[in-house]
Parts: sequence; structure tokens; C-alpha cells
Amino acid sequence: MKGRLNLFQTGMLHWRDLSPYNAVHVIRIEAPLDPPRLRTAIEAELTAFGLTGFELDRARGRFEYRGGPARATLEITGGAADAAEALRAEIERQINVPFPPTGAFDPFRFFAIETEASFYLGLAYDHFIAAGDSIIVLLAAIVDRYAHDGTGPVRRGTLDLYPAPYRRMFLRDPVSFLRGLPSVPAMAGSLRRAFRPRYPHGHDARNAFVHFRIERTGFAAMRRAAKAWGVTRNDLLLAMILLALSPLAAARREAARRKELAVASIVNIRADCGADAGAAFGQFLSSFLVSHPVPSGITLERLARDVHADTARVKRKKLYLQTLFAMAIGSLVSRLLSPADRARFHSKSYPVWAGTTSLGVDALWIDAGGQAPPPEYLRAASTGPHAPLVAVLTAAGSAMHVGISFRTAAFTREEIAKIVATILRCVDSLGT
Repeated sequence: MKGRLNLFQTGMLHWRDLSPYNAVHVIRIEAPLDPPRLRTAIEAELTAFGLTGFELDRARGRFEYRGGPARATLEITGGAADAAEALRAEIERQINVPFPPTGAFDPFRFFAIETEASFYLGLAYDHFIAAGDSIIVLLAAIVDRYAHDGTGPVRRGTLDLYPAPYRRMFLRDPVSFLRGLPSVPAMAGSLRRAFRPRYPHGHDARNAFVHFRIERTGFAAMRRAAKAWGVTRNDLLLAMILLALSPLAAARREAARRKELAVASIVNIRADCGADAGAAFGQFLSSFLVSHPVPSGITLERLARDVHADTARVKRKKLYLQTLFAMAIGSLVSRLLSPADRARFHSKSYPVWAGTTSLGVDALWIDAGGQAPPPEYLRAASTGPHAPLVAVLTAAGSAMHVGISFRTAAFTREEIAKIVATILRCVDSLGT
């Protein structure tokens, strides 16, 4: 087989042994839904990019797109009385439906939900095959072809379907990795101070899903606050999530040692992988941890500045490379454990309450050859075994969509509603 999985992809396969680990992208298309035309556009672009005939050799950590005609899975929901609820329910379903564990299978599932004058096009995919920036390239091409009645001048070059694994990145820049090794004990200490998530409603791995939108004024206020405080927008969002989760982890204040609340943030390392990675379809991800005691009464500004101190250090020293090393060790250990012990191992060794991932759509959409950026873009991802909640943040146009997947064993919908309300209150406070 032509492709070799990188460290993060291998880790994802271990996660999906325990429960589905999928991702979903949804775009609103301002045109009437024509199912045959949509299917033609989807299958034409999958074929043109070579994203057909997928086969995974799980045991060897290899994969291949063997080509051939596309036979896309496309489910249509037409005339829903409540399109917004139909969309939420479909996303929730898609993040819970597994893909086959190995062998030949289609790693893409498409769906469409019709509204009065437009429709939502959704793509659910086996998350290990690609990150969000690659999926935008595919969706931009599909939307462009659909706009041209399924035909037209839509080809924008080819994609490398078999990017080099991370080994080459480490060989290219071994200094960054070696320089970060002294930070490993401090990272381990941070994990030992982190309060473990609780699962009061059983051990079911099922995910539920909600989403909300931060409108133009709130999004602009976030940009202004981040600039004024000397932090990034992602730092600000991490701080909001920490504040929102803090009341649910109040027992940590009485704990003897684990008094901090930890969240993880996904980072795209495509730029670290060299120039060849720029034209590749695949996944170039790692992550880092932010842990903080979140004391009572702390302001959003103070917390965002504290978060920024950690994230700036991680980025400056490229400490997200150490996470890949830890994932490799974790994968080796997990192979020796039963599925039940493996789930406990992940949650105990990496006790984070939430994972976050951010993506700005507009620039990526234009770079992919798309026309005007989409009016609405929403993403979701399964939670995985480490964190019982994942917040997926997507900036498109002048607004931001936030999709929250959560384990029903860890949170009730009422608790999630309170988390959403706290985040929105934080956003509103920036406008005063």
C-alpha cells in the first residue's frame, strides 16, 4: 500500500477501537436542492481527486486510494418541519455511527437537509483520514461543481494523497523535539494536578450534540478583546470554556492534589511538515494541554492572559511535538490492555474535561479555489476516550459556529445548556 499513517492517525485508530471517532462538516448552499445534480458533483470530485477505492491495512498502519468510480453515500432529508433540529439530530447520528475497522470501505458519508430556499450539505468522515483544512478543499470543489450544474471549469490541480509520516518531520528538525524533552516532567506534573472528569451516568460512549452561533457583534467583540489583552482568539475561547466547566468540577477545590481543570487544544502542524505538506490531503495534527485552578472570582481577562502564557510557551518551544511522543507511548501501552482497561487508561493518564479545535474557513475556502466564502459553516467531532466534551469552533464570514459534542455518561443536556449560557455571557460581557 502507498500510504503510511502518522503518529496522530495511529492514535485515532486506537481511540476508534473503543467508540466511533468521526468528524462532520456542514455548509449551507444558497440554491435549491437538486439531488441528482448534487450526487453527480460529489462523485465527480471524489473521482477527480482520486479519493475512491479506499482501503486500510490496520495491522500494518498503511492505506491506499485504489481509484475507480465513486459510489457516494448520500442521504436526503427533504421538507423537514424544523430544519435546524433535523440538522442537529443528523449530526448527532453521524458522529455515533462507526466506520468499518479495516479493509476496503468508503470513509465518506454525505447527507443533505432541505430548507425553503437553500439546503445544508453535510460530510461525515472517518476522522483519521483527514483534518478540517483538507475537507474544505473537497467541499469547495463540490460546491463549485454543483454551481456549474455538475459540470464546468472546476479542476484546481491535484492533491498528494500520501503525505510523509511524521518521522520525516522529526528528522528535518530534531532540535525542536530534543529541546522540548526537558519539559516532559513538567507536563506530567500538570497532568497529576488535573482533576479527573466524572462519569455519573454510566459508561456509555454515546455522544450527544448541540450547537450555537456567535453573531457578528459578539465575534467582533472577541477580536477586539483578544487584541487589547494581547492574547489569541483561541486563548480567549479556552478561557471561556474553562470558566463554563469550572462549576461542574467544583469538587476539585476540596481535593488533596488534583485541584486544576485541564482542557486540550488541537494544533495544526502542517507548516512543520515541510513544503510538500502544503498540497497534501490528509491530517497534520497534534495537541497541547492547558491546566489552571480557575479560582472563584477570576476574571475572563486574567484567565485568558494566564492561558496565553501557557499556549505561547507551547508554540514557542514546539511542545506539541512532545504530545506525539506521548501518544506513541500510549499506543504501545494500550495494545496490552483489554478494551475496558484501555478506556480507563486513557481517561486517567490524560484527565482533560474538554478538547477544542478551531478553524477559520474563509481564507482556506478562497485558497481552495472556492468563490465567496460560505454563509454558514458548521463542524462537529466525536469526543474520543480522553475528554467527555469537544468544542469545535468554526469561523466563517463574520460569525462563529460552535459545535459541542458530549458524552451522555458525563453530562446532561441541562448541564450543557448551562455551559453554552456561560460562554454566551462571556461573549456579551466583552461588548460592555
